[in-house]
Amino acid sequence: MPLQLTAKPTAASLPVYIVTKEAFANVDIGERSRAWAEANGFHGQEGRVLMLPGEDGGIAGALFGAPADHSGFSGLATGTLARQLPAGDWHFANAPDDADLAMLGLMLGSYAFSRYRKQDGSDISFAAPKGAGIDAVNRRADGVFLTRDLINTPASDMGPDALEEAVRTLAKRHKATVKVISGDELLKKNFPMIHAVGRAAAQAPRLIDLTWGPRSAPRVTLVGKGVCFDTGGLDIKPASGMLLMKKDMGGAANVLGLASMIMAGKLNVRLRVLIPAVENAISGDAFRPGDVLTSRKGMTVEIGNTDAEGRLVLADALALADEDEPALLVDMATLTGAARVALGPDLPPFFTDDDALAAALAAASQKVADPLWRLPLWAPYDKKLSSKIADFNNVTSDGFAGAVTAALFLKRFVDRTASWVHFDVFGWSPMERPHCPVGGEAQGIRAIEEVLLQRYGG
Repeated sequence: MPLQLTAKPTAASLPVYIVTKEAFANVDIGERSRAWAEANGFHGQEGRVLMLPGEDGGIAGALFGAPADHSGFSGLATGTLARQLPAGDWHFANAPDDADLAMLGLMLGSYAFSRYRKQDGSDISFAAPKGAGIDAVNRRADGVFLTRDLINTPASDMGPDALEEAVRTLAKRHKATVKVISGDELLKKNFPMIHAVGRAAAQAPRLIDLTWGPRSAPRVTLVGKGVCFDTGGLDIKPASGMLLMKKDMGGAANVLGLASMIMAGKLNVRLRVLIPAVENAISGDAFRPGDVLTSRKGMTVEIGNTDAEGRLVLADALALADEDEPALLVDMATLTGAARVALGPDLPPFFTDDDALAAALAAASQKVADPLWRLPLWAPYDKKLSSKIADFNNVTSDGFAGAVTAALFLKRFVDRTASWVHFDVFGWSPMERPHCPVGGEAQGIRAIEEVLLQRYGG
């Protein structure tokens, strides 16, 4: 569903009037259009779009019912227009509250995953309001679309091989460098847990390492969980639990979407992206419950459950990232069902000991309509990961506070980096919204980009 943003409206451009239910009576749309709205029962209902007739029988414009509040995703409500306006040139007749968010909502709402079937849509050109940054909107939309495309692609076409190729394609576009450690080479290079989780799969496990930017710039490292499909391993999931497991590489997809934004925006950072790419498969070579794995940091981990594999591959990647002592270390993962139970699918939790970073993320999430919520790294729960035969276990025995204990597990592998934050994302929209269809979704990356822009500029 192509949608293009332009700097100025054309002579043929039609107006879209943004109205709310409360303020509709005061909007000047003309007597004829108001009579038409009344005849059609339109009075500014949120999300409703009404075409206005022209004197020649054609379309003269449109009314759009905008949300009255500014919470959650409301700033992106304009995405509805991308799916309901007919083809042609359009512009806003009155200024939206936030021009950038309004245009981003339009772009995000135009997305359709068309790899396997043709998607119907209209060719729409929309003139950006004064003050809107078209380049910024486009690069953010591109980052979100990359994330969605990667998550939506089934594991048959998005295994570790294809995920590596996606990284190489992104790197080529921005002249970044990619190195890959694959298969048994992981053991030689001391990434034993990445190897253990992925060794049973047909496609070899690997650690993908992208770097970009001047060496002298502040180092920002992104780590994304790249479990391309998760059977649960020998602790196998039920069939219903595997239906969405193509999205278990959602952490990797999100950090690649964020990396795309960073590189396109030319931020003054030395960017590094680390993706442990594996499939948690079952064969005679699969790792087992009760096994003890030695991590890159030398700490031993007893396997209480093979379905808690994401934290294992992240641990080795985080240990490598931590060795560089970056200014900021971010990891993203579709890690726990407990995070969804606590906060639902729309509100990803994040964990950090850096209060200034947490405050900046919270403010940015509201500014750019990218919801996030901080949860605590509650130290007393750390002992729940104890083991009688290893340094610690990969799971707890009581099942409480699963998102917190998973974050505490990861924290054990970060001890040099001053500022680290972990995001437990769902990576999926279970219902259609104005700015997104059902399917893979980017979460948190626009808020993170906003913080990076404030810190390191573009």
